[in-house]
Amino acid sequence: SQYNAVDTNPLSVYIMQPIWNKIIKIVPLWIAPNLLTFSGFVMILVNYFLISFYDWDYTASGTSPGLVPTWVWLFSAFTTFCAYALDSIDGKHARRTQSSTPLGELFDHGLDSWATSIFVLSFFSVCSRDNGKTGVSVYTMYTYLSIVLFNFMCSHWEKYNTGVLFLPWGYDLSQVVLIAAYLLTSALGVEVWQKPFLFGYYITDILVILLIGFSLFLSFPQTLYNIHRAHLKKTLKNDSLYEGLLPLVSPLLLFILLTIWVVLSPCNILSKQPRLFLWMVGVAFSNVICKVIICQMSSTRTELFHWFLFPLALVVYGAISGMLGWTEEGVLAVLTILFTAAHVHFGVCVGKQLSEHLNIYIFSLKKRVRE
Repeated sequence: SQYNAVDTNPLSVYIMQPIWNKIIKIVPLWIAPNLLTFSGFVMILVNYFLISFYDWDYTASGTSPGLVPTWVWLFSAFTTFCAYALDSIDGKHARRTQSSTPLGELFDHGLDSWATSIFVLSFFSVCSRDNGKTGVSVYTMYTYLSIVLFNFMCSHWEKYNTGVLFLPWGYDLSQVVLIAAYLLTSALGVEVWQKPFLFGYYITDILVILLIGFSLFLSFPQTLYNIHRAHLKKTLKNDSLYEGLLPLVSPLLLFILLTIWVVLSPCNILSKQPRLFLWMVGVAFSNVICKVIICQMSSTRTELFHWFLFPLALVVYGAISGMLGWTEEGVLAVLTILFTAAHVHFGVCVGKQLSEHLNIYIFSLKKRVRE
């Protein structure tokens, strides 16, 4: 299917696009667009693991001065900007080298669906978790992550139904805010997040309020409006309501199961292992969305129940019934490794199949020689 995307965000159109148009001229023509996409994703990962090394349990910024070296925040700002730039120019570069393919589109959105959660998890290290005085509670972190992922899901659910991807306004804004937050932290120290900023509210409170406001009053209504408009114009991809809502079943069930675990866990698993738990949420979500993206691109019907839901349901039942007992944290670690390995394996397999089917290499513009 022809790739269709609409970007109406003034920040993107008037400020960022002109910057990307200058940067794109530096990129050599022999570089494959997927290499740009993947490099950006690797930078996000490297940054995430670097921050995790200094701040495994999200408490390092709760002390004053913080325990994370200043250069780490500068590195975070740098990698976030690079990833943002690479994600913004990969499509332009593909058109420039006349190498736009469905593989590139899937590669881009598939990695975005994973990167979305990693951006959020890296950012949590800036404001640190609640220590009674300052910081954000792990439940706020979980809610925050869920809302961001819900927004991401909405834009792809909309594309599943309308065939057009309306780029959410929140994307460019969030990247600019992230880069600014890292620069602010490196310049003024983590103390800046520990003092009330406006009317007794902390910067983190304001960001959470903005995020929820953006999602509930801007993104979500816009999604419903775009689907409604397509319905009136009779350009909807799916005739029945059942088929239109089908992609939402697995993500919603995933969210319900995870929330039950968070709320009813005997050992309070989210407080014990926030980083592991939130990473698992991001990976599981990314895999569910990737399948929706593939169905949307291939115009096939999405499955009702994603297979991740079954082991997850078993583990959640075992945890809240007390059967897992003291092994709950260990079981979470095993589940996280299983989901991550399954997701990477899935990505590699789909990439290989598509590159063979389309007769192209993933990371090179050279044509394959047919055997």
